[in-house]
Amino acid sequence: MIWIRAKGSWRFPFAVFASVFGVGLSVGGCADLMTDDVLQQDVAQLRQDVNGLMLAARRGRPEPDTLGQIERRGREQASASTQQMAALSARIESLNTELTRLSVRIDQVSQRLESLGRQAPPGGVSARRAEPSARPSPAPEVSPPATGGPSTSVAQPTPRTGVPTPEESYQAAYLDFSKGRYSLAIPAFREFVRRFPDSGLADSAQYGIGESYFSMARASADGGRADQSQQELEQAVREFRKVIVNYPRASKVPTALYKEALALAELKQTGLAQARLQYLLDHFPQSEEAPLAKERLAGLKQ
Repeated sequence: MIWIRAKGSWRFPFAVFASVFGVGLSVGGCADLMTDDVLQQDVAQLRQDVNGLMLAARRGRPEPDTLGQIERRGREQASASTQQMAALSARIESLNTELTRLSVRIDQVSQRLESLGRQAPPGGVSARRAEPSARPSPAPEVSPPATGGPSTSVAQPTPRTGVPTPEESYQAAYLDFSKGRYSLAIPAFREFVRRFPDSGLADSAQYGIGESYFSMARASADGGRADQSQQELEQAVREFRKVIVNYPRASKVPTALYKEALALAELKQTGLAQARLQYLLDHFPQSEEAPLAKERLAGLKQ
């Protein structure tokens, strides 16, 4: 204060204070400007980050067209898989048929070799090539021989050598079959086929085996024995197929085809059953089983 008075004026201190205050305001204004710039930069950076995140999310989200293409590709793959399964089933069926045919041929060769080894007498009567009935149950093609007294059959009399003729053997097996004694009819029919493979009744005997198993399967199903019924149905399919393989020109073939298809349908093998019925319609359109096969095929396709 003494120094200020020596100058002779009070204005100088106020000028100094005013200058300092002005400098403070200037510095404060600069600080505010710097803070605003930083905030704007931060906001711009945040906006850029948000835009980047939105773009990444949009890229990761599948478009509707892409979903449609995926669904279409899935349907095409499912259709291709179905076609491949159908082709494999047909191939397996063809292989099973071929294996059955080979197995039957081997059995026939073995039976003939065994027959030659035994040197069994022929029985003196040649079998007639009669057309068997096309009904589901095999019917005898010859009149049954008399059990007592002289025979009045049309067939030529044969000497009593203890060996039954083909007609007698077939009649005995068919009698058991007609009375429902399938456990006796099956081995009797098998023995007939083994001993008389070239007989005109061989296809009827083989069909009788399949029909016996088919009837037994239905009886087991009615009795609540599902597992046994399935096994008997599978065996019936094999026996019916032997008729088709071993006697392709016999009149029992259409009937065997139809009954095999019925057995396959009961085994839930619908595709194979349809194939069998279609084969019957294609190759035996004039048979008595053709209308039945057509009706049954339409029912399976529904």
